[in-house]
Amino acid sequence: MTRNNTIDYIEIYTNDIAKMKAFYGTCFGWTFKDYGPTYTEFNESGLTGGFEQVDGDVKTGGPLIVLYHDDLEATQAKVESAGGKVTIPIFSFPGGKRFQFADPAGNELAVWNEITES
Repeated sequence: MTRNNTIDYIEIYTNDIAKMKAFYGTCFGWTFKDYGPTYTEFNESGLTGGFEQVDGDVKTGGPLIVLYHDDLEATQAKVESAGGKVTIPIFSFPGGKRFQFADPAGNELAVWNEITES
């Protein structure tokens, strides 16, 4: 498979890299590689990306990043206990369930899983 025309990397803005590393490490098990005081790369997320520290307010909105996890209830509890804010609680849709949350910088993401037929 070619890498041409595929999403290769994403960057998420924050004004506190340490807080973001703690949040995503705790909730999702991501690991990090620092590139100076204002940038860290994240791994173990399914797609490599980075957190970039910006001055002032973080602009939110834009595309919704959607993560996957088999246990939505446990993941939602981790998000809340690590300082995230659930913006849309778990709900069902054709083929799956998901919830949405805001991370410590205010970026909104979602977590979903498939509904499998037994």
